[in-house]
Amino acid sequence: MREVHHFVAGAGSKGLGRKFADVFNPNTGEVAARVNLAGKAEVAAVVEDAHRAFQGWSNTPAPRRAQVMFAFRDLLRKNMDELAALLAAEHGKVLLDAKGELTRGLEVVEFACGIPQLLKGEYSEDVASGMDVFSLRQPLGVVAGITPFNFPAMVPMWMFPVAVACGNTFVLKPSEKDPSVPIRLAQMMIEAGAPPGVLNVVNGDKEAVDTLLTHPLVRAISFVGSTDIARHVYSTATAHGKRVQAMGGAKNHMIVMPDADLDQAADALMGAGYGSAGERCMAISVAVPVGAKTAEALRARLIPRVQALRVGLSTSTDADFGPLVTRQHLDKVRGYVDIGVAEGAELVVDGRDIKMQGYENGFFMGGCLFDRVTPEMRIYQEEIFGPVLSMVRAEDFETALRLPSEHAFGNGVAIFTRDGDTARDFTRRVDVGMVGVNVPIPVPVAFHSFGGWKASAFGDMNQYGPEGVRFFTKLKTVTARWPTGIRSGADFFIPTLK
Repeated sequence: MREVHHFVAGAGSKGLGRKFADVFNPNTGEVAARVNLAGKAEVAAVVEDAHRAFQGWSNTPAPRRAQVMFAFRDLLRKNMDELAALLAAEHGKVLLDAKGELTRGLEVVEFACGIPQLLKGEYSEDVASGMDVFSLRQPLGVVAGITPFNFPAMVPMWMFPVAVACGNTFVLKPSEKDPSVPIRLAQMMIEAGAPPGVLNVVNGDKEAVDTLLTHPLVRAISFVGSTDIARHVYSTATAHGKRVQAMGGAKNHMIVMPDADLDQAADALMGAGYGSAGERCMAISVAVPVGAKTAEALRARLIPRVQALRVGLSTSTDADFGPLVTRQHLDKVRGYVDIGVAEGAELVVDGRDIKMQGYENGFFMGGCLFDRVTPEMRIYQEEIFGPVLSMVRAEDFETALRLPSEHAFGNGVAIFTRDGDTARDFTRRVDVGMVGVNVPIPVPVAFHSFGGWKASAFGDMNQYGPEGVRFFTKLKTVTARWPTGIRSGADFFIPTLK
């Protein structure tokens, strides 16, 4: 059986082999590989390797680091088909979706190629007689990323390209459910010219995570995952003096106003709610039609669309989405549908028992649609992370505005309307970190930054973009005056601009 190991100091590393986890083929339900899980001592050794590599890499001129990122970008483009196939085989998302994920990660790599410009500091001449002030942005040291199963390529590329371009060395702990793509990305960084130890991949479970959170040489942690773990990552790592950005769960709403183009809104809900089998932190899982007439019209459009969803193998070129990542996750999502029925929500379309001929043991589930969901229900309050869309009817705009604003999560929200005043009012007032106007999945482009609010994010800086550069660097400010014009004698008062 194929084994997945670590990638340390520029080469594959088998580790000690004491613990393993199964990697499944979601299409068949069979174990496709075993991944070696590192213990505390192994993770510590990886961190120390990265620390040894830091001095040389941080002293590498920024334009040279940018050239490595340019070369890495070219390798990503060249190997897109290979990476997409590897991703789809372990995660279960269809090939077109896998290529879309890689493309969004590639955009962040392209942003990181501009690191010489992004690291430019500020300069003020003659702030006082003969005195100048300037600022520098310098790397932190060893930084770490802990990433989820749902985006095994994109989320790591939200992190390490910016961190590495800034002059840090990076330790990536990917999900053990689909670890092969992160290993391949690390190999490609070496091919691109990154020195050994600059990007390392170590597989593991909670023991590996906690080692990174507490190791004294790790200066910053970037995390994406569930809210419970994000809270643990943030509290533990900050208690050990680390800088942290920890992105948690979500319950993203889409408000559909009476004046919206309902066919456009229904199509947007289908892609945003059911794409990648709903395994997206930015998936729309709650549709909020405003007014009874809007609700009935939207429902009438959604039902045939959900019933017509094409579920297929991850290798399919015409399926809308593929299987879920594991049997355990499939059972969890089905369990939430059971909970919704028990709570009294109306299950309009039931996709729990879909079977793929010849692949009966695969982790497949069809689309589910609930109507008349209320805010007290667990299926509204909790993140399901599957192909399940809930309709929560709102009497008016103010009710619709309150729903996402008062929800515990605050990741993303969208509004569909033709009215600019309504859209502007909603955008300004809604208590959510990322807003889309007639855009169902408002993930910012790479030269902006990603991040939610409330229980969806812990830490003060968002991911990638300008916030990513600030997160992975520390600011040094220099006040300088040269001997010419310096009077003799000591000053015993605080310096001023006079």
